[in-house]
Amino acid sequence: MKMTGELWILVASVGLAAVQAAIVSDYMRRQTGNLYAIGPRDEYIPLTGMAGRMERAYRNMLETLPWFAIMVIVTHMTDRTNGTTLAGAYLYFGARVAYVPAYACGIPGLRSVIWWLAGIGILTIASQLF
Repeated sequence: MKMTGELWILVASVGLAAVQAAIVSDYMRRQTGNLYAIGPRDEYIPLTGMAGRMERAYRNMLETLPWFAIMVIVTHMTDRTNGTTLAGAYLYFGARVAYVPAYACGIPGLRSVIWWLAGIGILTIASQLF
């Protein structure tokens, strides 16, 4: 099987999730200190401010990434990839990239619009299965 554009975007999305994890880790360490960061974290310290926003943005990425991955893999395995699925993948990835600074800035409504755009990207891919 060849690597389609959709699969490359899936790989890039996993990379984006890894970058977000690193951002959360850095902000968490700044807020809670090095000892907490390298320790077992037996007691949960809720993150606030930017650290909290970045943690929530990352968790949201982890919630949507499986949906995206499943749609990309299924369309690939059933040979249903086409220009529409590629456009949906680009829409998802672009929206997920935009989601991070939108959440960081805390602009009311913008984060939700961007979240919907990512969801529309997933639905666009799924539409090619029928």
